[in-house]
Amino acid sequence: MLRERVMKGRTGWSLLFMLIAAALAEIALLVAAIRAEHVPMLLTFLVTFPLTVLCFFGLTVVNPNQARVIQLFGEYKGTLKEQGFWWVNPLTLRRRVSLRVRNFESSKLKVNDHDGNPVEIAAVVVWRVVDTAEAVFHVDNYENFVHVQSEAAVRNLATSYPYDAHNDEVTSLRGQTAAVAEHLCKEIQDRLAKAGVEVIEARISHLAYAPEIAAAMLQRQQAGAIIAARQRIVEGAVGMVEMALERMSQKEILRLDEDRRATMVSNLLIVLCGERAAQPVINAGTLYQ
Repeated sequence: MLRERVMKGRTGWSLLFMLIAAALAEIALLVAAIRAEHVPMLLTFLVTFPLTVLCFFGLTVVNPNQARVIQLFGEYKGTLKEQGFWWVNPLTLRRRVSLRVRNFESSKLKVNDHDGNPVEIAAVVVWRVVDTAEAVFHVDNYENFVHVQSEAAVRNLATSYPYDAHNDEVTSLRGQTAAVAEHLCKEIQDRLAKAGVEVIEARISHLAYAPEIAAAMLQRQQAGAIIAARQRIVEGAVGMVEMALERMSQKEILRLDEDRRATMVSNLLIVLCGERAAQPVINAGTLYQ
């Protein structure tokens, strides 16, 4: 497994001036050889001038947040990461790799969630290259690798959670966005670790039911929300009635038999659980009339 090795290049400006001076001297040598018809000088020019021209191809520029992966005859020599104007062996192959932070938005994928409902989901992944050797040599095309593996992770994420859940203890795609984003980021990072890529952030950018079931699932969602709200209202109302009866019994405000207690509980539950405000009725007689 190749690991990144940072290498140093020679300063390009000094080599540039030396090569220009050498090229001018060789041109002057050529002119003198032609005038004097001196064959050895001409042969010297024919040997040295192509080498000088070849050395010009060793000059390279490294921009900020950019790296050059140096490879000589198939062997990895190192990575030039320091910005500036440098000279390296002109026979080397130099691959440019961007170290900038990049983002990728997946296409809208249609998958089934944990409950089997078809949903549309897409995600945004923020990433960057941290190991140039792994990015260049461990995968065929690291950018395409990021795209494919990110979409695969999004598909797996959608099947791991339901679209929505009314129970707070159940993690859902729509309800617990922070936990889902953390899971997605970790899974993408595990898939891209071999490519020398660091995932900075991953979040769901689009989430919806598939169009063919959107209307039906909306009704189901509304019904589930109503049931969940009614359940909570009833639980709260029962607690309030229980507390009221207990307080009345402790302070001996009113003594009721079982029938009157049942009637009072029924009235309290109707008032607390009803959708409309209670309409008070004044009893002009006694409690038992």
